[in-house]
Amino acid sequence: MGRRTITISFRTLADDYAVAGQIQPSQIPAVVAAGFKSIICARPDGEDNGQPRFSDVAEAAQRNGLETVHIPVSGELSPLAFGKFEQAMLTIPKPVLGYCRSGNRAASLYSLLRRT
Repeated sequence: MGRRTITISFRTLADDYAVAGQIQPSQIPAVVAAGFKSIICARPDGEDNGQPRFSDVAEAAQRNGLETVHIPVSGELSPLAFGKFEQAMLTIPKPVLGYCRSGNRAASLYSLLRRT
């Protein structure tokens, strides 16, 4: 029986930040192999059926040496969510993989940060 390789697709926005759609706990080794040091999740738990809880992704990430931050964003980006993102980007190891359902909210947070 052959060995199955698990991969991850992401879009690089800067040397220190990339975005992806929903990631699974099983993809964490691929996140590490891609060179990321931290993960920011911009997706609230329970947004879709079958979506892994952030705590499950975080547990797998922490077992693999990654730092994790959960900044759930539903709908419009709030000043509170942006403030948490800004603080995280100042303190967590880089590069960072931000994710949400499609990667758009994670990208929007970064775009706002670059404008300030």
